[in-house]
Amino acid sequence: MVQGDTPLPLVSVILVNYRGAEHTIACLRALREDLDYPELEVLVVDNASGGDDVARIKAAAGDARVIESGTNTGFAGGCNLGARHARGSVLAFLNNDARPDAAWAKAAVDVLRAEPTVAAVASKVLDWDGTGVDFVDAGLTWFGMGYKRHAGGPLADVAPGEHDVAKDVLFATGSAMFVRAEVFQALGGFDERFFMFYEDVDLGWRLNLRGWRVRYVPESVAYHRHHGTMSEVDAPDTGRETFLLERNALAALYKNLSDETLAKVLPAALALAVRRATARGELDPTQLDLAKAGPVETAPVAIPRTTLAGVLAIDQFVELLPSLAESRAAEQAARVRTDADLIPLMRKAMEPAYPLPRYLDAHDILADVFGIEAVFGLRRKVLVITGDAITDRMAGPAIRAWNIAMVLSAEHDVRLVTVNPLAAPPPAPFPVSAAKKRDLTEPVEWADIVILQGHVLEMAPALKAQDSSKIVVCDLYDPMHLELLEQGKSAPDDRRAADLAGVTRVLDAQLLRGDFFLCASERQRLFWLGHLAALGRLSPRLYDADPTTQSLLSVVPFGLSPEPPVRTGPGLRATLDIDGADRVVLWAGGVYSWFDPLTLVHAIDRLRQRRPDVKLVFLGMKHPNPEVAEMDIGARTIHLADRLGLTDKHVYFNEQWVPFGERQNWLLDANCGVTTHYEHVETTFAFRTRVLDYLWAGLPIVTTDGDAFADLVRDEKLGLVVPAEDVDALADALERVLYDEDFAAECRARIEVVAQRFAWPTALAPLVEFCRDPRPAADRLIGAAPLTAEVPPRGAEAVRRDLALVKEYLADGGPKELARRVAGRVRKVARRRG
Repeated sequence: MVQGDTPLPLVSVILVNYRGAEHTIACLRALREDLDYPELEVLVVDNASGGDDVARIKAAAGDARVIESGTNTGFAGGCNLGARHARGSVLAFLNNDARPDAAWAKAAVDVLRAEPTVAAVASKVLDWDGTGVDFVDAGLTWFGMGYKRHAGGPLADVAPGEHDVAKDVLFATGSAMFVRAEVFQALGGFDERFFMFYEDVDLGWRLNLRGWRVRYVPESVAYHRHHGTMSEVDAPDTGRETFLLERNALAALYKNLSDETLAKVLPAALALAVRRATARGELDPTQLDLAKAGPVETAPVAIPRTTLAGVLAIDQFVELLPSLAESRAAEQAARVRTDADLIPLMRKAMEPAYPLPRYLDAHDILADVFGIEAVFGLRRKVLVITGDAITDRMAGPAIRAWNIAMVLSAEHDVRLVTVNPLAAPPPAPFPVSAAKKRDLTEPVEWADIVILQGHVLEMAPALKAQDSSKIVVCDLYDPMHLELLEQGKSAPDDRRAADLAGVTRVLDAQLLRGDFFLCASERQRLFWLGHLAALGRLSPRLYDADPTTQSLLSVVPFGLSPEPPVRTGPGLRATLDIDGADRVVLWAGGVYSWFDPLTLVHAIDRLRQRRPDVKLVFLGMKHPNPEVAEMDIGARTIHLADRLGLTDKHVYFNEQWVPFGERQNWLLDANCGVTTHYEHVETTFAFRTRVLDYLWAGLPIVTTDGDAFADLVRDEKLGLVVPAEDVDALADALERVLYDEDFAAECRARIEVVAQRFAWPTALAPLVEFCRDPRPAADRLIGAAPLTAEVPPRGAEAVRRDLALVKEYLADGGPKELARRVAGRVRKVARRRG
């Protein structure tokens, strides 16, 4: 089971034989004598060859198992039959007229173990003497013809970078490939309707559409006597191979293209198949044209087999359509990647493939008329769902969702949906709408990627299901359960505990379901990694796919507009009648219970005694989202200002939030920005979103220590950081940023540099990159399963283990403990057998 200290999975090598016993026996000999891989089983499937093939193979099989098929089900059916009898966690398909290099299996297995998102390995396949190319790369034309790039030419003529470097490919050649057994089973194996040819193209296409990767591994080498078996059972002039290639190309195309792409491509592909057939047979296409009327002729027209093969292929494609339609529905429901995603793997999708003049003319006409070159570039569909109100007065979650939609709309078709009843959005270059729970079905089905916030996942049960193939991005920038610890302090104890448990369940569901997660800071990232680990999401499969976990959880801070603020109307001075020479401290967000505006009001009271022109303005007291309950901290702040005689003299409260598109007018009237909070766990992991408005407007910042922004302000010298609830320190800090012109200028210079890092396009870069190549998380790939398993001890080793356990149980609790353990083991065995 081991080579050195590394456990190796059992590899089941499957050979399919049809009247090729001599080749099969030679292949078995090579597997036995040349292959350097200890954990191997070999299965030979005989496809009803007749004659003495089975007897000869059994005589030479050694440890290999021979499976006899009652009928000839082709390469696809034979491979599937072998897979059903295989015990290995890795299946290896090898043509019976091929032989493996010594490292063929080990090199492939190393990649499957090291890269959990790789479902299949494509071997490097050379001709029998190793000088010619059989497979070093895969290609696919827009009309469904899969092909082996560089095949048939000398290896020396292929650039080393094309054959000596590992790369992702659309498919592996069935002549020498490896695939995870669990994944192969989950996809139903090869499509047996193909019989032979393109069944490997179809499998690789389907793997890629479901988010798996197919990896070309140049160290996994096999040598192939190309069409060694085919040449003994058929001849090129029969047209049978051409028939299968033409029919199967259409079948693969029909199954795997999206609805939008297929509507354009299929009519053109059918027309091109007819032209390919007539061009191959050099058939005169005008011979029945009435415009060329001559003597009446009714004699049969001779049709070459190469032409007949193309016409019959279309006929039989039609015959297969009812069953193909069922398969198509399953593939389209399970896909997580778009046609555009796979274009790089097609290599040269617009390649005509056949050098026939009349055919080339038709190819150009059809590609132009049907717009084929553009059709594969259809934009991805991204749905952003928020629970916050979307109006001209937006809070943090809505602002973030809005800008996510804005940035992604440059590359994708984006919809922004709020499940909040308040939706009166400003103009946008993307659709914005409100939806109730029952209304989410259509947009979720429409989307390729769903980005959600807050409680939204609970409103979309189809999306929440673990077997859903939809790509889900969860925005965790707001740790709701930590907020609730502060926000719910005034609630009864039992209600508070129940609310916290409910919010935690909501977050757990997101962490268990998501394919990609966003957080706002490095502090948050460590927090959420701990949560993911506690839920079991940081599995060996996820870790092996990316030990950094950056591809699972990325820091995407709140951002700010990349454009500098420009005044468009009156600001806080005109609105609140504040003198132009007064020094204004701005609180630019809401007033929530986890903040400490009370210490701030006391500090202003202290400072105004020596600086009578100081003013404090709260930009908005009433939250724009009607579903957010009023918090008593706002009322307490107003009461304190009233009691100290500061209201409308030194402290101003703007009751309604300033419209989002007008907030710059208030920011530009201020001299510094402030945020103060208490010292607690919410502060530790919070990200004060409206502080970014201070950066946007170039306002020096005064903040309480303890959160991620305090670290930023201190490290980047953007203002001053003070201890929590320290009135004197806060008053002194405000005085310095307001009245020390040199210090304030230094802060503004640093802010100008730092602000560029938080521009929305920069802040959202990890999400933009993910949406360009979205894939399910490694542990959510359909068919993901361990490759190796611990072998239970047997014989003497099992007896020694059991005796050691008996001694341990007796030492721990005596005979009663031993009896309890034995009874538990008996029940466990009974359940397993039942």
